[in-house]
Formats: sequence, structure tokens, C-alpha cells
Amino acid sequence: MNGDGSEKPVCLIAGVGDSTGAALVRRFEQGYRVAMIARNEPRLSRLAREITDAHAYPCDVGDLDTLTRTVANVETDLGRVEVLIYNAVSHSFGTFLELNPRELERNFRVNTTALLYLARAVAPAMVDAQRGVIIATGNTASYRGVPNYALFAPTKAAQRVLCESLARDLGPKKVHVGYVTIDAPIDVTWLGESDADRPSWLVPPSDWPWEREDFFAGPDAIADEVHHMAHQHRTAWSFETTVRPFAESW
Repeated sequence: MNGDGSEKPVCLIAGVGDSTGAALVRRFEQGYRVAMIARNEPRLSRLAREITDAHAYPCDVGDLDTLTRTVANVETDLGRVEVLIYNAVSHSFGTFLELNPRELERNFRVNTTALLYLARAVAPAMVDAQRGVIIATGNTASYRGVPNYALFAPTKAAQRVLCESLARDLGPKKVHVGYVTIDAPIDVTWLGESDADRPSWLVPPSDWPWEREDFFAGPDAIADEVHHMAHQHRTAWSFETTVRPFAESW
């Protein structure tokens, strides 16, 4: 609890999109006051109206100075951040010769550097309180550099290794750091409203024998797993868990 224990603790979620981010807000609002960070102010305002204890803080996490001020505003308004969920992502799909190399720097700033800034902002108070949670959502791009992820996978690999460094540093100080790897596409509309508009990896193959929705990792199910990791007993913390649909090939 914060302060005198009369209010719910604070969960800050960075990267609140329409799918996984919104699902995380709804899951953590059950027990927390949730500070939402994302660039899309109308989306955050809508969620703040729909969800009782969700609070909008529009911010581009790639703008590191603004991000730092935004975290300070969250702490002033709501109190100490007890749980930080990092779901923000910047990506580029294409080979290293097809894409502008500058995209690598943008992806790295959003996927890794902004997480570092947030961790630096909230971890000291967590250490002082001897409790706290920092969890990032990732994907299998953090493990393999396929050609079309040439300017994306290196930044996710750096993010995962950063989290491991944080976990080894903060774990003995009773702050739990974890990484949730999502080994599946998520059915997000911003990559195309219909299957005809989407990249092939976001469309179930023609011989897919199960229900279409079983091809995707469900946002609510991802949020449940993140919530579970955030509430593990300190004698049985996990650093990393991988989630995938039952029929995903791996």
C-alpha cells in the first residue's frame, strides 16, 4: 500500500495500446491505481473514462526528457510506483538494406533506453520499501535475428539482457524484475483491418485446422500471466516466462 495504507498501490503501465496494453490496464485495475502512458491521448482518455481507477498520462516514451517528467507527475499525483509494466514497443519490418539505419536508433530508444530511464526513476523507492515489481513484455525477436527483423531484433535482445541485469541487481534487494516473452502474433487491428491487408505472419495459414482466434496470443491471457508474475512469492520468483498458443510451432 501507499502512504498510510488507505489507498491502493500504484501500477504504471507504459505502452497502452488497444490490445495487450488495454488488457493490462483492465487486469491491474483490479487492485491498483493504474497510471497509463502512451502517445495516443484520445485512447488514454477513453480508457480513463471506462475504467474506474485508470489515469491517463499522454507521453511519447521515446522523448526521454518528457518521460522523466511524466513519471514525476505520476508520483506526485498518485504516489510511489509499486509495479512497473513496460509494454511499449517500436519496430521495423524489413532487411538491413531495405530500411533506413536510423530506425534502429529509434527502436533502441523506445524498446531499451526508455525502459532504463523508467527503471532508474522507480527502482530507488522500491529498494527503500523493500518491495516492487518491474516487468517487460517481449517476444522471440529477442532471441533470433531473422532477416526481416534486422533493425528490431537487436533492440529487443538488448531489452531482455537489460532486464536480466536489473533482475540480478535488484532481486537481492527484494525488487522482482521479470520478462514475459510472447511467442505468437497478437491480433492487432493497426497491422490491417482484414487478413488481405496484413503481413503473412499475422494471418492463419490456409490449412490451419483450429479456430482462427487460436492462432493468436490473447491479450487478456497475456495480461493474466503478467499479473501472475507480478504476484509470485519471493521464494519462487521467475525471471522469464514464455507464452504461446497451444498450437504454435516452436
